[in-house]
Amino acid sequence: MDFHHVTVLLEETVNAVVTNPTGIYVDCTLGGTGHSRQVLSKLGVEGKLVGFDQDALAISHAKEIFGEDDRVTLVNRNFEALEETLKELELLPVNGILFDLGVSSPQLDEADRGFSYMQDAPLDMRMDPSSPLTAQEIVNTWTEEDLAQLIWKYGEEKWSKRIAQFIVQARNERSLETTGELVQAIKAAVPAAVRRSGPHPAKRTFQAIRIAVNDELGVLDRVLDQALRCLDTGGRLAVITFHSLEDRIVKDRMKSWLGRCTCPPELPICRCNARAVAKVLTRKPILPTEAEVEQNPRSRSAKLRVAEKI
Repeated sequence: MDFHHVTVLLEETVNAVVTNPTGIYVDCTLGGTGHSRQVLSKLGVEGKLVGFDQDALAISHAKEIFGEDDRVTLVNRNFEALEETLKELELLPVNGILFDLGVSSPQLDEADRGFSYMQDAPLDMRMDPSSPLTAQEIVNTWTEEDLAQLIWKYGEEKWSKRIAQFIVQARNERSLETTGELVQAIKAAVPAAVRRSGPHPAKRTFQAIRIAVNDELGVLDRVLDQALRCLDTGGRLAVITFHSLEDRIVKDRMKSWLGRCTCPPELPICRCNARAVAKVLTRKPILPTEAEVEQNPRSRSAKLRVAEKI
């Protein structure tokens, strides 16, 4: 497979994270290696890069790209194992960590992974092909109520109840096994007038199922404090998100690191011992330029937030 991926907010992210050419940097979402290559271009011979990806295809692609570069260590694991892995590698603390969340273009474009509503494929959507839960299991076994809740919560899809109802009707006739069959059920549920304007009617539902299959929000929630602990003082963390739920988790967590008192206002003195552990370097998230969006429409919803450990 050609693992070509157009990297989003490339210069902005790497310039924000890499402050020391002899430092240790971690790319938690190796993907097509765009950010990693840019990080390496800023490092001297003593610098180090650790790249994580749970997708074995991304790791084998990265091996081809980086060859014998002994500054690079590749880890075929979910980035939820960040702290544990860096301890094992005896590389703590590190100088910078970056996350580019969401699905890489090759995963979207590789039909048989089942991420895309544009190509017919088995209903899979696993970023780690060895994990047990698939999209097919969710679509065919979850209750109508649970499906509706999932599509609303993770897809912010206003037709969620109707889509869930139509999925259950369709699977009662026969099991839904391909992305094409799921798209058909979704299209039947969404009124024609809505289908004619706006994005593809299956977009939000596919996003919701993918997030659930890969526990994306849970993993993100569990890794952010780990990432901060792994940083050296002055080390930086950069996170690129692609939808509001991810962005909210990152924004709220970074805010919690500012050490603002959470005591009730009626208490005469602070009891919560709030202490700042980081400063946020992006008061507002950094967005892609118009030129980048034009060149790569998938970057449209990207937001970059950066924090520095103090």
